[in-house]
Amino acid sequence: MRTTYMAKPGEVERKWYIIDATDISLGRLSTVVASILRGKNKPTFTPHVDTGDNVIVINASKVALTGRKASDKLYSHHTGYLGGLKQKTAGQMLNDTPDKLVETSVKGMLPSGTLAHKQLLHLHVYADANHAHQAQNPEVLDINNLI
Repeated sequence: MRTTYMAKPGEVERKWYIIDATDISLGRLSTVVASILRGKNKPTFTPHVDTGDNVIVINASKVALTGRKASDKLYSHHTGYLGGLKQKTAGQMLNDTPDKLVETSVKGMLPSGTLAHKQLLHLHVYADANHAHQAQNPEVLDINNLI
């Protein structure tokens, strides 16, 4: 009788990938990053264990927004006070905090729960090409070949 392999948290081998977001659609970038964070690119994928890899996204300020998303797509949050609804368009977020835009998009593509929070901690987004993870020897991942 065969049994299905279930990964254990101590057995997970994590790699570091670096992705250049220049001229890549935000949605396509987010789906690839979310898949790597969950570990779906590995044969040892287990849904209830964090088997994903670390992902560094550079040049987030150069990500592409297709259609009218820059002016029509709204991101909103509430401060908790009366009249405290804050809204920004995707274009404003791309100008002000592009790293937050990519993180929000990837977060929306992960399942909700505590496991998704742990997986999201392995995401590192930078607005420009400088990052602080040279010591981890990240492997460059070309998304254009994956899509």
